Amino acid sequence: MAGLRHRDEAAFVTMVTSYHQTLLRIARLHVSSMAVAEEVVQETWLAVMTGIDRFDGRSSVKTWCVRILVNQAVSRGRREGRIVPFSALAAADGSPAGPPSVPADRFHDVEHPVSPYLWSAPPRDWPEERLLGAEVRRLVAETVAGLPVAQRAVISLRDIEGWSASETCDALEISDANQRVLLHRARAAVRTALDGYLAEVQR
Repeated sequence: MAGLRHRDEAAFVTMVTSYHQTLLRIARLHVSSMAVAEEVVQETWLAVMTGIDRFDGRSSVKTWCVRILVNQAVSRGRREGRIVPFSALAAADGSPAGPPSVPADRFHDVEHPVSPYLWSAPPRDWPEERLLGAEVRRLVAETVAGLPVAQRAVISLRDIEGWSASETCDALEISDANQRVLLHRARAAVRTALDGYLAEVQR
C-alpha cells in the first residue's frame, strides 16, 4: 500500500498481475460482452489509482478492488439498460423459496423401516481419473457459466478463486446466510451435472 500511495509503478504492476484475471471474470458476470468487461476492468484500475489515498484499510486491497469493479460494472450496465444491482439478484436467488437443491425422491420418507430421511439413492463415487479429465473440467465450466448470476459469482469466488466466505460477502455486499444458500445451490447444480455425466459414462 505504501508503494501504491507513492505511485510506485512496480507496486501497481504487482497488483494488476495478482488481480486482473479475477476482476475480468467478475466483470463478465455483469456486462454484455468480454470487450465491455475489459473496459470495465480498465476503468476499475483507473479508479483504484485515483482513489488510493482514500483507502482506509478496513478491508483487504483485493476486496476493495472488487467493490470498485462491481460499482463500475453496475454503472456500465445501467448505461446499457440491462442490469439490476447484484444485491437484488442475490436476495432473490438466495431466498428459501424455490425447488430443493437435491430432489426429494433421492431420500427415504419418514415411514421407511430402516433409514427414514436418509439417502435412497446416494451420490455416486466419482473416480479421480475421470474428475481430472478435460471433458469433466469443460462440463463443470459450462455448468457454472449457466448458473444464475448470483450463484455463479459466489461459486466463482469461493471455489475457483479460493476466497473465504467473509471476503466473498464483503466484495459482493451480501449477507453470510445469502452467501451460504447461493454456494449450496451452485455446488448442488455442479454435483447434479457430474452425477448425470458419470451415470452415462459408466453404463
